[in-house]
Amino acid sequence: MYEVEVKLPTDHETVRSQLTDAGAVHEASVTQIDTYYGAPHRDFAETDEALRIRRETRVSDGTNQSDGEGETAEADKATTTKMTYKGPLVDSASKTRTEHEMVVSDAESAEGILSGLGFSPVETVEKEREFYHLDGYTVTLDAVSDLGEFVEIEAETATEEEIDAVREGAFDVLRDLGLDPDDQIRTSYLGLLLDQ
Repeated sequence: MYEVEVKLPTDHETVRSQLTDAGAVHEASVTQIDTYYGAPHRDFAETDEALRIRRETRVSDGTNQSDGEGETAEADKATTTKMTYKGPLVDSASKTRTEHEMVVSDAESAEGILSGLGFSPVETVEKEREFYHLDGYTVTLDAVSDLGEFVEIEAETATEEEIDAVREGAFDVLRDLGLDPDDQIRTSYLGLLLDQ
């Protein structure tokens, strides 16, 4: 599976307005805490790979329902944990890469397995995310601790032959939102934090 992603820094209020005008559907708001790991057998910074454990807490499911007192029901605040491997970038015009992800039922055991194999935590990235659906793409507004506000446009494709078409579609979505694909950055949030 390939994740085709385009990301750029931008002001969220402007983008929210454009999303509303474009008829985008708000899907969910979540809090994510990503712990990235270094490998004992190679330098992921050099190979452009990433291994992370993500704890995601759903703040809303897009319907903005509450308990009547402005609070989201506790059932809606369940935390999901996922382990993800991201391969090197495969496209020079976006952040496209292979991605393998699975839900982990026991985060502490997953961390213990990684630690036992010699993997060690490198950095933690914390962000608030708002997910929208528009024209077959996921549009994500990210507020990243210590970095600021970003927008990501992404979709998945099963084959390498489809990457160019999916990427161009993502560029079209950016343009529809009044954004310029030439302003994109290809560095991950982890890379941006480590570069500070």
